Amino acid sequence: MENKFLVTIILRHDQSKSLDEIVAHVKETGFYRDFPPEGSELVSWTVAMSYGFIIQLRTEPAALRNLNLFFEKKAWGAFRYEVYPSYDFEPIALKFKKEHS
Repeated sequence: MENKFLVTIILRHDQSKSLDEIVAHVKETGFYRDFPPEGSELVSWTVAMSYGFIIQLRTEPAALRNLNLFFEKKAWGAFRYEVYPSYDFEPIALKFKKEHS
């Protein structure tokens, strides 16, 4: 079994800043250049208009601290962020759909 877990990250744009200021900040910190951090792999990255980004990563447990430090060093100042352990519910939903029809 793979020794990784799914993490959902919500990045909310800092609305006290203009888009140009946000882009300048993440360019200065290397956010896009260095993303995803070592020990994590990108699963999905969605833009939610008027909200920000919803990102899913597959992460090694030992890399969780590195993931946290990445966001503290490279995203703070441009985004507020939340991190949630998560899992793929689609196979379960499909099973329920089949069982409940």
